[in-house]
Amino acid sequence: MASMLLTSLRSSPLTSVQAFTQKLKYSENLLSGHQRCRRVCFFIRFTVEIILCVFILSVFVIRYADLMPHDLARAALQGLLNRTGLPKDAVDYIVYGTVIQEVKTSNVAREAALGAGFSDKTPAHTVTMACISSNQAMTTAVGLIAAGQCDAVVAGGVEFMSDVPIRHSRRMRKTMLSLNKAKTLGARLSLLGSIRLAHLAPELPAVAEFSTAETMGHSADRLAAAFGVSRLEQDEFALRSHTLAKKAQDSGLLSDVISFKVPGKDIVSKDNGIRPSTMEQMAKLKPAFIKPHGTVTAANSSFLTDGASAVLIMSEEKALAMGYKPKAYLRDFVYVSQDPKDQLLLGPTYATPKVLEKSGLTLNDIDVFEFHEAFAGQIMANLKAMESDWFAQTYMGRKTKVGAPPMEKFNSWGGSLSLGHPFAATGCRLVTTVAHRLQKEGGQYGLVAACAAGGQGHAMVIEAYPQ
Repeated sequence: MASMLLTSLRSSPLTSVQAFTQKLKYSENLLSGHQRCRRVCFFIRFTVEIILCVFILSVFVIRYADLMPHDLARAALQGLLNRTGLPKDAVDYIVYGTVIQEVKTSNVAREAALGAGFSDKTPAHTVTMACISSNQAMTTAVGLIAAGQCDAVVAGGVEFMSDVPIRHSRRMRKTMLSLNKAKTLGARLSLLGSIRLAHLAPELPAVAEFSTAETMGHSADRLAAAFGVSRLEQDEFALRSHTLAKKAQDSGLLSDVISFKVPGKDIVSKDNGIRPSTMEQMAKLKPAFIKPHGTVTAANSSFLTDGASAVLIMSEEKALAMGYKPKAYLRDFVYVSQDPKDQLLLGPTYATPKVLEKSGLTLNDIDVFEFHEAFAGQIMANLKAMESDWFAQTYMGRKTKVGAPPMEKFNSWGGSLSLGHPFAATGCRLVTTVAHRLQKEGGQYGLVAACAAGGQGHAMVIEAYPQ
């Protein structure tokens, strides 16, 4: 058993053998007999190499209004199967993320899996964690594999902004439910007579925090002001995102996008939100949230799109046995949370140092950075927070600043500002880009980071698979 354990540990450059054996020795002093065996077996399972094999994205675009979310997720799953030749029965589990849930397909993972032709014996469940929902789906897959429950899991995310659920007002809903239960004509007529014109006003969905009743755009505007991020800086960053995305698209680097046939319409084969403009044109736009003096506009904010993503995650042993060439190792990850009002969008600042310390790396070890671009002001505020000793000491309990990623390594194929942001699908897109950039640029380590509603955040370390 000891030789097996050490062999497994040596295969991972991010695991300290000395630290691990100390933990194991300590555990053995506390446990005995059957308990000790169970503890050791758990550690052995957790050292399983987790591999990202294949990534598929259905195009991020608003034009699917006549469809449903599971249609896009199904297309992503079918695209994954078509590109890999993966036997459907080789997938042990399917996990999908979604944010704005369609009530008819509350477990969209299951409905998409059945629609894609997976066996009805393959379990599937849906997770939600705002903008990091597909990150949660991927790390849930990692947990299933590390625990020895599965060898191959498909994780992904889907968002459908073209047809979001719109509810009746609460008063109207209560009346309708009571009407359904009424047993006499008189009771029904009485309830119908109580309906007023105001009751018919619908409740429209809003990208707002329940705890603060503040939209994310307002938070971005205040965050930009707090860190002194100017309108000019935000517009320049947004233009950078669109310009780099256009270059990557024209160069064929966004190769995991699959074409999608819209029923009764044409085939959509590429993201249509990439639109490089000019600083002069962007300067003409009025503030979108805090008027008239805000700095966040439609041009320097990520736009909401439809989209779906899928990632095949396997143990390395399983992938190689099936003849697949893995793309990357998923080495480590963390989730963080902080004040949902004043620090709503600072997840990357808090998560980055934690995941680096957890994995035994430094900022200088990272070759590729992919941060979610919710707003240009949010990105710039995070970069300034990461460069601030005062912020690190005052809010993070750190002696020195985190340090900001060098821009030449940062989001160099564009980001959410230009590619769009279908909430739950974005996390897989970030990981996809990291893996491909590492292969293209010859780097070893990549770092994904993102903020999310509720003041939450996520970071993940990806390592390139040896070519």
